Amino acid sequence: MKFNSRVPSGPIETRWGNHRFEMKLVNPANKRKYDIIVIGSGLAGASAAATLGELGYNVKCYCFQDSARRAHSIAAQGGINAAKNYQNDGDSIYRLFYDTIKGGDFRSRESNVYRLAEISLNIIDQCVAQGVPFAREYGGLLANRSFGGAQVSRTFYARGQTGQQLLLGAYQALQRQVAAGRVEMFTRTEMLDLVIVNGHARGIVVRDLVTGEIHSVAAHALVLATGGYSNVFFLSTNAKGCNVTATWRAHKRGAAFANPCFTQIHPTCIPQAGEYQSKLTLMSESLRNDGRIWVPKKAGDSRRPKDIPEEDRDYYLERIYPSFGNLTPRDVASRRAKEAVDEGRGVGENRGGVCLDFRDAIQRLGQSVITERYGNLFDMYQQITGENPYEIPMRIYPAPHYTMGGLWVDYNLMSTIPGLHVIGEANFSDHGANRLGASALMQGLADGYFVLPYTIADYLARTDRTPVRTDHPAFKQTEQEVRERVQRLLNVNGTRSVDSFHRELGKLLWNQCGMARNASGLQDALAKIPEMREQFWNDLQVSGAGEEFNQELEKAGRVADFFEFAELMCRDALDREESCGGHFREEHQTEEGEAKRDDENFAHVSAWEFTGVGHEPVLHKKPLEFEYVNLTQRSYK
Repeated sequence: MKFNSRVPSGPIETRWGNHRFEMKLVNPANKRKYDIIVIGSGLAGASAAATLGELGYNVKCYCFQDSARRAHSIAAQGGINAAKNYQNDGDSIYRLFYDTIKGGDFRSRESNVYRLAEISLNIIDQCVAQGVPFAREYGGLLANRSFGGAQVSRTFYARGQTGQQLLLGAYQALQRQVAAGRVEMFTRTEMLDLVIVNGHARGIVVRDLVTGEIHSVAAHALVLATGGYSNVFFLSTNAKGCNVTATWRAHKRGAAFANPCFTQIHPTCIPQAGEYQSKLTLMSESLRNDGRIWVPKKAGDSRRPKDIPEEDRDYYLERIYPSFGNLTPRDVASRRAKEAVDEGRGVGENRGGVCLDFRDAIQRLGQSVITERYGNLFDMYQQITGENPYEIPMRIYPAPHYTMGGLWVDYNLMSTIPGLHVIGEANFSDHGANRLGASALMQGLADGYFVLPYTIADYLARTDRTPVRTDHPAFKQTEQEVRERVQRLLNVNGTRSVDSFHRELGKLLWNQCGMARNASGLQDALAKIPEMREQFWNDLQVSGAGEEFNQELEKAGRVADFFEFAELMCRDALDREESCGGHFREEHQTEEGEAKRDDENFAHVSAWEFTGVGHEPVLHKKPLEFEYVNLTQRSYK
């Protein structure tokens, strides 16, 4: 497996600009001769497809939802970061760069992160021009609020539905290209495998989720924008359709998977109410601007939260981290919440949550201001829990939310398979071991609108324009393998549902590879996952047929991939003998319970090469170099 990061040299401030000039271009007449496939239509995929279509390429965009508007990007609530410094509070491109590196616990590439901070300025201008209804101050200027891990206000937002509004902006740009005939949109279609021809990614095999038809599609280049894999935990804030299938199938064809154990647990989610639940609900991190997090000082306090007086409350984040308070990064806030609940100081019927209290903010600002800022979030919380957050504190608890790990990519966002580009949450590149809040939307749009259109042109300009046909033997072979795998799922004819297996796997991973990990638990998981996977293939029940609308079959294929991926995730967590960001190994912590890194042995990206199901993968360690940021112990006190 060959790795070339293609990180340009020179001052970091000029690297992206110089690199754009040095890359090859495709002239307008030739763009019409290239076919590009984009898999995924969220912020990264929709913005990429729209921009590539605008440039003149022939684009085919695939999603398994019934509309690009239903991509999971729509669920993002709190905002999008940009170093505009409209508040004149000391923000800058360099500060956003530094905050992102530090927030990721020094496990990301400097050059990629600086480019992201630099491009953040353009994203806001692009979205405003599209008509995205960002919140504005009384005088009409764009408003900002703060998010975790920053001491400046750089987050632009549209109430509690920023992802939805940004996605509508990207969607209208995409539909404009569909109407112009430069983008073909294929909904309710799932990618099930990647086709490699002469060492290059040249197509995909897809299944029509309505008819069950399996067929192949060829192109000169491919773009994966299929999001993250938090649903491996079964219970997560992700939509139920989110999965690892596209990236995992690419991994099995030769794309290195980087840092799979870097998963993010979001600190503000509605706690699980019972075993019957199939997903969890996010409460935006933006609520931590005005809400104060606390638990009872004494373990076992059975009083209702609103009956607990001030002197019996522990505002633990404000106490432990006075500089950042309730706006500590997500990994830190999540671990402290778990710690408080484990001590028996949780609230709610099952003592499984902590309080997020708006009493002081309502007294200071008035309920109308809080409603203006967070009204839709408060309504959602009340509809789910039956509790009025204006009158009693919200109950929150951490839940799986985002994945920093993903397919390894170079500076041009290309994987170890030439021609396969990976953007947004599906790649590993920008967030290290912990993503700062409001940076996912920033990365997705940066990759789709402003990075990929340049870098994919460089690849195409160096590639043969001869069209690849789907009658090539590689397409026939891959398509046959997909059909056999689908039929294998249908032929098991066991007794257990897909969800029962998924729930069992998710519970194991949450307990052994979730917020806290240790060698014993990870070894236990690595021993049990192959046994569970074997039972899955021997006792799975999938009703119906393959040549029809069959959601159980869809889920079965995704869970089969989760079983294979989970083993790699735990192996990566066991190998990384340090704590950093969202990867918290209990053996490696400071006296104060903070993550303790080992920069001497683990300042690298762990890129894994697939060698077969049940076989030990090959680890490639790609060193991280820090020229502009000093490696220090993170402190938010």
